Amino acid sequence: MLQSCRQSLFGASAVFRASSNFQCLYTQSGRRTFATQLQADDATDPRLQAIDPSQLSISKTTTPKDLVPNEELVFGRTFTDHMLSLEWTASEGWLAPRITPYQNLSLDPATCVFHYAFEAFEGMKAYKDKSGNVRLFRPDRNMARLNKSVARIALPTFDGKALTELISKFTTLEERFIPSHLSARGYSLYLRPTMIGTQRTLGVGPPGSALLYVIASPVGPYYPTGFKAISLEATNYAVRAWPGGVGDKKLGANYAPCIVPQMQAAKRGFHQNLWLFEGPNGEEYVTEVGTMNLFAAIVNKEGKNELLTAPLDGTILEGVTRDSILALARERLQPEGWVVSEKKFTMQDLADAADEGRMLEVFGAGTAAVVSPIRNISWRNRLVECGLEQGEECGPITQRMKNWIEGIQYGEEAHPWSVKL
Repeated sequence: MLQSCRQSLFGASAVFRASSNFQCLYTQSGRRTFATQLQADDATDPRLQAIDPSQLSISKTTTPKDLVPNEELVFGRTFTDHMLSLEWTASEGWLAPRITPYQNLSLDPATCVFHYAFEAFEGMKAYKDKSGNVRLFRPDRNMARLNKSVARIALPTFDGKALTELISKFTTLEERFIPSHLSARGYSLYLRPTMIGTQRTLGVGPPGSALLYVIASPVGPYYPTGFKAISLEATNYAVRAWPGGVGDKKLGANYAPCIVPQMQAAKRGFHQNLWLFEGPNGEEYVTEVGTMNLFAAIVNKEGKNELLTAPLDGTILEGVTRDSILALARERLQPEGWVVSEKKFTMQDLADAADEGRMLEVFGAGTAAVVSPIRNISWRNRLVECGLEQGEECGPITQRMKNWIEGIQYGEEAHPWSVKL
C-alpha cells in the first residue's frame, strides 16, 4: 500500500524512504500530513547520516575582498569571502559540510526550487563586543524555526546544535567582516542560512536532494541617522497569511507576493503595510507590519498599561525578536504594573485607544531593525495617530526595548541569550 500510494501521489521518478508505519492519510487529528510523516521518518532512520561538524573541510579564498567602510554599508549588498554549505540526499542523509570561497550555485533548469518554491531561510546576526569577542544572539531559536519551516515544505530537518557549531566556525573565519560598534551601535554581520530543494524534476513531490548553505553580509544600523518613525497603510485587500497556511513559516514564497501591496502603499505615501485579517464577523484583526511583528502599548479600559501583540495563531511569524521582547517585558515591565498580552486585537481597538487618549506607542519588531517606531496608520480614510508627539521619533517603551536587546546582543549585559564564540 505504501509504495503504490507514494507513486500515485508523486510519480515513480521521485526518491523516497520506506516506512512501515506510514499511512497515506491524515491521522484522526487531521494534523499529521504526508510530508510531516516523512520528516519524522528521517529523524529516526539509522541509515541517514546526521550533520557531523567534525567532517568540516575548509577551502580558503585566494582573493580576499576589500572591506567596505562602515558608512558605505548597505543592507544585504556586500558579502564575505566564504560560504558554508551542506548537501543532503534521501539515500544518505547529510553529507560532509564544506566552507568554500563565496561562489555561484550551479543548478539544472528543472531543479524543483525554481518550479515549486522549495526554499526556506533564516535571518540572524553576529556581533562584536567591546573586548572584540564574537557573539550570536539566540541561535537556538533560529535553528528551531528553520526546522519548522523546512519540515512544512518536505525538506530535511537537522540537528540545530550541530548547525550552530558550523555557523560558529564559519562566523569566526569571517570575523574581519564584522564591523566594530565602538563608535556607534548597530553594526553586525547578518547571517542567512538557506535551504533549497535541488532534485532535478518537474514532478511534484518531496525533493530527494537538498542544499543547506549560509552566506554572510556586514551591515550597519537599520536607521543610520537615528530612529525615524514610519507611517503604515492598513491593508485588507490583500492577505499575507491565514490560519492553516504557511505565513507562520519563514519561506521565500511568503515574501514576493507582499511586494506589490507595498509598492501600492508607497505610491500613496506610506512606508509599509499593516496586514489585517478579517474575522468571521468582519473584524479586522491586526497581524504584522511589513515583514515585522507588531506591538502596541496602550492604556487598557481597566486603566492599566498594556503591551499587546498578536498571538501565534498561524497569521504571524514566530519572531525571535518578538519572543525576546515578550520575555523582557514580562521580566522588567510587569513589575512596573504593565500587562503583557499575546491576544487578538483589531484595528478598531487601536483607533478607539487613539480617539480616547489611551494610545501610548506602536512599533514593529524584527532582526534587521530590532524595533521600528510607528507614527500613524491609514485606515478607513483616516489617520490613526500612534502616540508620538510632533517632532518625536520614538516612544519610551520602544527605546527601552532597543536598549535592552542591543545591550544583550553586544555583550554589555551578561545574558544566556548572547552566545560567545
